[in-house]
Amino acid sequence: MNDYIRLAGVIVGFGALASVVAQDAAPNPTAWKTTATIGAALTRGNSETLSVSGGINTAKKWSQNELSFGTGFAYAEDKDSVTASTITGFGQYNRLFNERLFGFGRVDVLHDDVSDIAYRIALSAGLGYYLIKTDKVTLTAEVGPGYVFERIGAEKVYPDGTIKRYWDDRDYATIRFGEKFTWQITKTARFWQNLEYAPMIEDWSDYVINAEAGIATKISEHFDLRVVAQDTYRSVPAAGREENDFKLLAQIGYTF
Repeated sequence: MNDYIRLAGVIVGFGALASVVAQDAAPNPTAWKTTATIGAALTRGNSETLSVSGGINTAKKWSQNELSFGTGFAYAEDKDSVTASTITGFGQYNRLFNERLFGFGRVDVLHDDVSDIAYRIALSAGLGYYLIKTDKVTLTAEVGPGYVFERIGAEKVYPDGTIKRYWDDRDYATIRFGEKFTWQITKTARFWQNLEYAPMIEDWSDYVINAEAGIATKISEHFDLRVVAQDTYRSVPAAGREENDFKLLAQIGYTF
């Protein structure tokens, strides 16, 4: 019963948020454009699972400036086992030098219980370029140096076979390569895809790849249905963890 109450509370809370912000929404091309998303699933009987995901992304473009922020979470459990528990966040500022070339500064934050990452803070800055920039399609490429601060799970094996787990604090320089693609397929359908590769400068065999692809279809002026695939590959994961984490999310989005 508690699971049903939690699931209902998430959905009702999202609906209440949407109704409040809708009252202040105004058609301004230079205003913030914000999308809130939520997805949930619950099974009982032969299987007992619960999954909840959601997030908020907001962006604003004006003059020669582009600013975007976002945060998201995903939680899933199978009976008494937690199979996903992540919180993410990012912020990016672009300063356009001309119609296509821009400089950027970016910060990414991650907490992942299942992957044993207490925190990962990635700072980066560099140059970006709009390879394609039309009303329907955009494609950008970004590159620049970065620096990572992280705390991940590690373990030490003693001669008697005893294993001690502890937190390993690391910080190191990286170089970040990024790519973003958006396509307004029709007036009601939109596709997007992002890819990021960030190797450690001192050891290129130690790297992180983040990828996302999604499609959203409008069902009303403000609401849409979306399916999003997210994948993270870490070549050197926390001790005892897998390199790859994949999520497939079905969500409702509200844009205002």
